[in-house]
Amino acid sequence: MNDSPAASTAPSPVAVLDVWCELQCPDCRSALADLHALRDRYGDRLEVRLRHFPLEKHRHAFAAAQAAEEALEQGRGWEYVAAVLGRVAELDRRGESFLVEVARELGLDAEEFDTALIDGRHILIVDADQAEGKAIGVTGTPTYVIGGERLDGGESQEGLRERITEIADRLLAAERT
Repeated sequence: MNDSPAASTAPSPVAVLDVWCELQCPDCRSALADLHALRDRYGDRLEVRLRHFPLEKHRHAFAAAQAAEEALEQGRGWEYVAAVLGRVAELDRRGESFLVEVARELGLDAEEFDTALIDGRHILIVDADQAEGKAIGVTGTPTYVIGGERLDGGESQEGLRERITEIADRLLAAERT
């Protein structure tokens, strides 16, 4: 380990993985295991960014995306996403009241969630993500973008973690040189 000042102040190389997700999508729930494995492997060297792509066939997906943004703002975004994806059937049945309840269960400011869903403060973020997704060819979820490559997980998750790992390793190696 190099303890020189230059080595300790130099930023670590970081690869960015955008995950186009929809919180009523069973395939997105399945993808969480891959995301956990990638976080375990790379730690802070892989920035995993939640991107929203609510599908019209899921009536609560747009509200869920806004709620996820509120959770991110309150510092527990991915934990909230995992909690909602783990109970998709309940979201299907109960809608926005369920989204607020999950926030409360996680110790987040549930009143702020309720207010955010009413005032629509996160709509522009969700709309922008969805528009960008459409522009780059996202048609379903989950879809991953890393190093300029789009990987569609909506058909199958098979082999995607390995492909993401290959790209991340290449990007991180390039950053070091």
